[in-house]
Amino acid sequence: MTTEVTERRPALPSLTGARWWAAFAVFTLHALVFLPVYPFQKSELFRQLHQWMPMQLGAAGVTFFFVLSGFIIYWAFRPGMSVRLFYRRRVLKIYPTHLVAAAAFVLVAAVPLQRLVVWLPNLLLVHAWVPKWSTVGGLNVPAWSLAAEMLFYLSFPLLVPLVLRIPTRRLLLAATILVLGVLALHAAFYLWVPGPKGIANAFAPRLVPGDTSPFYELHASPAWFAQPDIPVSPSYWLGYTFPPARLPEFYLGVLAARMVIEGRWRNTRLAPPMLALVLAYAATWVVPVDFKMSALLIAPTAAVVATLAVRDLRGIRGLNSHPRMVWLGNISYAFYLIQFPVMVLVTRFLIGGRQFGFLGWAGFSVLVLVLSTAAAAALYHWVDLPIMNRFAGRSSPPPDQRTESEPDTSARISAHSGVELEKEASTRRT
Repeated sequence: MTTEVTERRPALPSLTGARWWAAFAVFTLHALVFLPVYPFQKSELFRQLHQWMPMQLGAAGVTFFFVLSGFIIYWAFRPGMSVRLFYRRRVLKIYPTHLVAAAAFVLVAAVPLQRLVVWLPNLLLVHAWVPKWSTVGGLNVPAWSLAAEMLFYLSFPLLVPLVLRIPTRRLLLAATILVLGVLALHAAFYLWVPGPKGIANAFAPRLVPGDTSPFYELHASPAWFAQPDIPVSPSYWLGYTFPPARLPEFYLGVLAARMVIEGRWRNTRLAPPMLALVLAYAATWVVPVDFKMSALLIAPTAAVVATLAVRDLRGIRGLNSHPRMVWLGNISYAFYLIQFPVMVLVTRFLIGGRQFGFLGWAGFSVLVLVLSTAAAAALYHWVDLPIMNRFAGRSSPPPDQRTESEPDTSARISAHSGVELEKEASTRRT
């Protein structure tokens, strides 16, 4: 006989606050390469800065989001939840903010709407499935990761019964196998798929001639939207942007959540997993591109996420659980999406046609940070929260508490007897 867990699990403020640091890592990289401040971006100082803040800085933030997404989705999961309600909530959480940020980009970049290929795949969040950089990088560039998130959400009701079949005692083994599978997958990309084979941090801004700052970063320029096709490295696309290749990161987060819930992850010391994450990040300088972007980081990232969750459950408070950090974490999704349109706006009206050095770049970066934070707060409080409160609905009650007005017409996410262990672990914690 199964036991249905209907109680809401405790909030995890440290995980919410930590989201800001992931979004800020992405912003820092984008400010460096997507703000076309000339001649700064052509200087030796820029080259040295970019050595310390290469592409994998932003990629580490994306990996954190993917692992955290799996953790939080399972943390909020309750056996018997309506699949239809689950999908509705995920769509409402993702699309409205995405559409507003995309509309902002269309306006500030003067995107030619007559060419559907330029904007429609991005708008529908299917663009990361296409191995063409003109599609993957079309419209609002950061939105590529949302195509992967939509696959994660689509797969969860289908695959969670398989996840629940894993015995509690074998969760760590399952997570280890998943990590080894990711490493093997990227090794296959490196060995057999065309793409760069060196270890250099090759990602850099796309520069145009001259020492005067252009009015558009290349991804937002009329020349970009006019091109019929822009090739992308097959191994880079498969390893970084192809949604199925990122699916293991989400399910590693799911397994981490199960380990915390069922008492298999009890560590509260943040220093060891953080040290492992720093060492894994440092190792990205000496491995091929196929391993730089996520493969080395997923295991320590999952350990950091699980440890932060356990600390919250034990009442251990730190910087990330401070109310201001929680607020920043809440707006981080909107911040992640709106930062690039703001950069395009600042470039077009303040940077373009002028020359600036390092201090100019730093000043514009701070300006974009402030404007993006303000815009993200507006999106969160005036778009995201009202829509979720009005249309997302509450999770369905157990079958014996449904009224006649709530017929069981949709499929439901099922569970197995392992849920009894979940409830037992929850009881032990309290």
